[in-house]
Amino acid sequence: MPAPATEERDRLDRETLLDTAETLFYAHGIQAVGMDRVREASGLPLKRIYRLFATKEDLVVAVLRRRDRRWRESLAAHVERVADPRERVLAVFDWLAAWFAEPGFRGCAWINAHGELGAASEAVLREVRAHKQAFRAQLAAWVRATGLPLAEPVHLLAEGAMVTAGITGDPAAAGHAREAVEALLGARPARG
Repeated sequence: MPAPATEERDRLDRETLLDTAETLFYAHGIQAVGMDRVREASGLPLKRIYRLFATKEDLVVAVLRRRDRRWRESLAAHVERVADPRERVLAVFDWLAAWFAEPGFRGCAWINAHGELGAASEAVLREVRAHKQAFRAQLAAWVRATGLPLAEPVHLLAEGAMVTAGITGDPAAAGHAREAVEALLGARPARG
């Protein structure tokens, strides 16, 4: 009889499963990927998978939650390297442009999940809304530091760029949104 799984084994299997599911769900869509495909790609037995996540919905929520943390940390690390508040806001769109240009970019994972499952899964809908609210709050804090009441228009331009780039496959949407935000922020004050 095999030895019981250790906490370390659980952690490693969980990470393997989340990595595999995230890759498959993002590349092919959540509904198009069955648990047998996740099993095959992860190398984990189906029984083990369901011990770690009781349902596919639980797995989807865990994938979105982990991706949210990494996504927002990466964005913040990029933006917060910039000292000037105005340039920080513009740096958001530079980060978006780089993300949109990544190989395999298929749009916003949360918008995609909402489109597939938002009406059918309260848990997924909650996770999507939590991500979008956290992103909006993060962006609003950077915009507030400029002293201009532009948080909502900047947020809508960022979200619109994500949707446009996801649909068209063209990363230029980030640059167009950046230009619009630059116009909203107005001319830089002269240094003297």
